[in-house]
Amino acid sequence: MGGELTRLSATEAVKRLNSGDVSPLEMVDAALARIGEVDGAVNALPTLCPDRARAHARRIMENGPPEGNGPWLGGLPIAVKELVDVAGVRSTKASPVYADRVPARSDVVVETLEAHGAIVIAKANASELGAGAQTFNEVFGKTRNPWNTALSCGGSSGGSAVALATGEVWLATGSDLGGSLRNPASFCSVVGMRPSPGRVARGPRTHPFGTFSVEGPMARNVADLALMFDAQVGHHPVDPVSMPAPAEPFSAALEAPVAPKRVAFSRDLGVVPVAKEVGDICAGAAKRFEDLGARVEEACPDLHDAVHIFETLRAAQFVTNFGPLLEKHRALLKPEVVLTIEQGLELTADEISRAERARAALYGRMVAFFEDYDLLLCPAAIVAPFDVETRYVTEVEGHEFEPGHYFRWTAICYAISPTACPAISVPCGFTGDQLPVGLQMVGRPRGEAALLAAAHLFEEIVGIADMVPRDPT
Repeated sequence: MGGELTRLSATEAVKRLNSGDVSPLEMVDAALARIGEVDGAVNALPTLCPDRARAHARRIMENGPPEGNGPWLGGLPIAVKELVDVAGVRSTKASPVYADRVPARSDVVVETLEAHGAIVIAKANASELGAGAQTFNEVFGKTRNPWNTALSCGGSSGGSAVALATGEVWLATGSDLGGSLRNPASFCSVVGMRPSPGRVARGPRTHPFGTFSVEGPMARNVADLALMFDAQVGHHPVDPVSMPAPAEPFSAALEAPVAPKRVAFSRDLGVVPVAKEVGDICAGAAKRFEDLGARVEEACPDLHDAVHIFETLRAAQFVTNFGPLLEKHRALLKPEVVLTIEQGLELTADEISRAERARAALYGRMVAFFEDYDLLLCPAAIVAPFDVETRYVTEVEGHEFEPGHYFRWTAICYAISPTACPAISVPCGFTGDQLPVGLQMVGRPRGEAALLAAAHLFEEIVGIADMVPRDPT
């Protein structure tokens, strides 16, 4: 029965939990059994909390759902990204600096999900401090891609993506500064969405007023992702930029989804080279929107300075978040983190203020673009999964990235981050080597409902969502 349960979609699993056909304890046991079977090959969930999960399952079975608390997950086990605190569970932020840390309180992200019936069963591996789109660190080692365990799963939410793709959990949390929800989703053939800043409350945080880093959902398909998103959204006083949940749940947008009428596709957003095979797969996938009655055109908003904006403000954010670590624990930080903090320390007030003004103008251009288009499409990653021993991509299609820009290969995602527009990666095909490729879909500001509806319709016509969960190979 455990194998049957782990193959269920989250949506179906929640239905069975809420009907009483299966208990939260049975779901916890099924997840732990599956983790025992496959995680040794992929290293997605290095920290388990079975006693905590079983105790939570018993409380749910005794008390049931609270009244008037919105969506209810019924005792569904989930994984939480290693960067996010879970009370009483080792939470290292994937860094030797915090290797033995056990927080007394969970992050608001976790508290919110648990209040809606989620059970934390494990912490998912991540890049150190979330830096770099390759999931490895000195605490837990490398996480491997289940489609080919010799390859990278992307990052920084790589453990979450792999745990979903292998059926270890039904839902998982992720976070996204420059693509950390979208990139591993693309590499593992699952779904990851970067929501608008403020949708998902988080904290306490060092940088609570920041709008670059966001928390968001990851799932095996769009319906499951919408289900999780509804259980995440809402205001919390700890997060000063958080907003109330909408009157209508996001899942409702999938019940009678409205197709976009005019869709823009760009192979590279004008910011970074893309491997030809990946670009061709995404171009073909974008044309599938014509099957939904949409007009598909090659077009792109003006993103000429998006890379510079992001890299400037990201470096400044690293100083805010990690500057004190450089002073106290420099030898314990990976070189890429040290490099970015030092780049931030070299910035002048004028450089930061010019980047902020440019970001305001960029947002204005995006708003104008979405007056003409309903959706912007592009690849979610510029390459297919690469060797797990490679720290980051240095060359694509003959273009070599400059030294010091170890994350430049993720610009196809992070060019979108400063726009505050929601973006989702949905599986769209496979390379000749049977490696996953994700299509990135970008919606209007605060336009998650329409974005999810479009992603759901696309997923149905492409028809590859049921290729996960899978055994690692």
